[in-house]
Amino acid sequence: MSVEELGRAVLFGVVQGITEYLPISSTAHIRLVSAFLGWKDPGAAFTAVIQLGTLAAVLVYFWSDLRQLCRRAATQVLVEKRSGPDARMVGAVLAGTIPIGVFGLVFKDAIETTLRGVPVIAMALIIVGGLLGLAEILGKRNRVFMQLGFWEIQFVGLAQASALIPGVSRSGITLAAALFLGLKRNHAARFSFLLGIPAITAAGLYEFYADFHGAGLGGGEWATLGLATLVSFLSGYLAISFLLYFLRRHSTFTFVAYRVVLGFLLFGLLHSGMISK
Repeated sequence: MSVEELGRAVLFGVVQGITEYLPISSTAHIRLVSAFLGWKDPGAAFTAVIQLGTLAAVLVYFWSDLRQLCRRAATQVLVEKRSGPDARMVGAVLAGTIPIGVFGLVFKDAIETTLRGVPVIAMALIIVGGLLGLAEILGKRNRVFMQLGFWEIQFVGLAQASALIPGVSRSGITLAAALFLGLKRNHAARFSFLLGIPAITAAGLYEFYADFHGAGLGGGEWATLGLATLVSFLSGYLAISFLLYFLRRHSTFTFVAYRVVLGFLLFGLLHSGMISK
């Protein structure tokens, strides 16, 4: 692995880890870093695989909560023979993952080509920034995520599916949807993390098998992919901790402003010819 490849892997890993869970779009930032530095876009497959690092981060961070949730759900179904709140939550989360899976398979080619253009990213940053701001204003913020019903979770799941468009941000759009449903900010973030686990797992494993399994990658290429994934795990863990701390004390308007300003900045840079589509 050359020094340039090492630096690229570390930078992509840091960007992926930080922006996967902050509501500002990881795919958009990886695409933009590539454009600004004159690097080739690593593509949706690379992004999906290094997301496995951020998946590991959320599993480690919430391991105790996830273990208890799954244990209670299993007890309710297998021992008590009933559909308790934990079992319903697990089932609803799995069902809420179906839309992003279906849309991802149907629109795979567009996601990896046309939709990765800078104009699409800029527009998505602005629109979802506006939706997040509106959710911040209208949301009552008096519920916890275990109070969500099946169809409310499906609503957030449909919102998550739109995050296949670069610039939307899976965490951003699901956070907005959860706030619209009245969740407290930190509970909206926690639910966003929970809902993302099946989707990130499926996307990462699918892309790994489809694009990298049997691809004949050299040792340096595997090392680059592995290092980027490891760095995304470390930076993702820190991003989760920061976001939960931040949302307990502040609103999401900081992220709203960042998204909108970045979106208009990108349009300006495109117009000036400083970056290309």
